[in-house]
Amino acid sequence: MHQLNAPVPFGAGLRRTALAAMLAALAAPSPAQAAVKDASAGGFEVENRVVVAASPASAYAMLGRPGEWWAPEHTYSHDARNLSLALRAGGCFCERLPNGGSVEHLRVVYADPGRMLRLQGGLGPLQGEGVAGSLTFTLKAVPQGTEIVMNYIVGGYLRTSDANLAPILDRVLAGQLERLAARLRQGR
Repeated sequence: MHQLNAPVPFGAGLRRTALAAMLAALAAPSPAQAAVKDASAGGFEVENRVVVAASPASAYAMLGRPGEWWAPEHTYSHDARNLSLALRAGGCFCERLPNGGSVEHLRVVYADPGRMLRLQGGLGPLQGEGVAGSLTFTLKAVPQGTEIVMNYIVGGYLRTSDANLAPILDRVLAGQLERLAARLRQGR
């Protein structure tokens, strides 16, 4: 998800440029409801939610088209059109790189069309750390359309403080969810 504008090798914790890019993401407002549910030395959980005037089936289908809603500044290639997401167990949330390379951002472990999509892996700067992450999208029909709840739970070893990253990743993910909601609004 948050790919910090380019692959960032990590030495002893986050480099200043990577941290600056992540902090810049905090400045962008987002109407998605966001919350750091828990943060400790061993991990964190962030939750974001939004209600969209779309059916759960439409919202789920749009999850599979990240090139239409993912922020390009949170990709390695700076072009969200290089993203793909196969909505099936074992499916890859992947990115093509201009030099013929590729990146696996997350792997689908649970796909229940119109209800839930769960992916596992470390996003952005977490990819190079000793962590496990679980990103879950839960979709529920509500009178206004669909409530989408996005949880990201991370645990393991980081060379920087988990508690410091939680609000940053929460803000970045809230922005992604709001972009998804905006795209769904455009599709109506």
